Amino acid sequence: MARTNRVLIALTSHDKLGDTGNPTGYYVSEAAHPWQVFRLAGYEVDYVSVKGGNPPTSGYDADDEVQRLFLESEGARLAVTPKAAELDAADYDAIFYAGGHGTMWDFPTDADLAELGRDIYENGGVVAAVCHGPAGLVPLVLSDGTPLVAGKDITGFTNSEEEAAGATHIVPFLLQTKLEELGARYHLAPDFTSNVVRDGRLVTGQNPASATGTAQGVLAALKG
Repeated sequence: MARTNRVLIALTSHDKLGDTGNPTGYYVSEAAHPWQVFRLAGYEVDYVSVKGGNPPTSGYDADDEVQRLFLESEGARLAVTPKAAELDAADYDAIFYAGGHGTMWDFPTDADLAELGRDIYENGGVVAAVCHGPAGLVPLVLSDGTPLVAGKDITGFTNSEEEAAGATHIVPFLLQTKLEELGARYHLAPDFTSNVVRDGRLVTGQNPASATGTAQGVLAALKG
């Protein structure tokens, strides 16, 4: 594929943590730290969200300089994100599904986002996801009808981590279990430690600690 030097970060639009009444959204560090990796490597970063507009945030750490810089410098663009149907896969070298519990509700049901990811991958691009971001891989089916993750080495938020987070009975499904049911070979590290798995042009990270490494894995995959 002809390189565009553009990477797309996908963000959830879901803002409620099940029936708990607690807010959720995309986990800021899982967008901010990859953004930092990509921009320092010379890539232009764009954003997409399920509903468009300004996606909800969660887990913001004001003591993290990268997160502060991300929201300050990208805030105007984040406020007007497009929906997947408004974008062209040919414009991007990679798509990066950021996590946050919100993804568990809306990534799996966004057919346009799944189609965008499929087209980027089938154009020779990279598909990446971190933490709960692999919820975006659940509906991603290749043109031959095969789930992208089938037979692939991947990782993502684990059942053990979901239990530790107290959300096992809140989320609509367990991410690890669902991806394993789709044929993925799921690789686990100890809870909340960095773990990045690359299988060709599919790169996944287990948790927030894996966000930077997952983005670095995208760069490696783009180099072949």
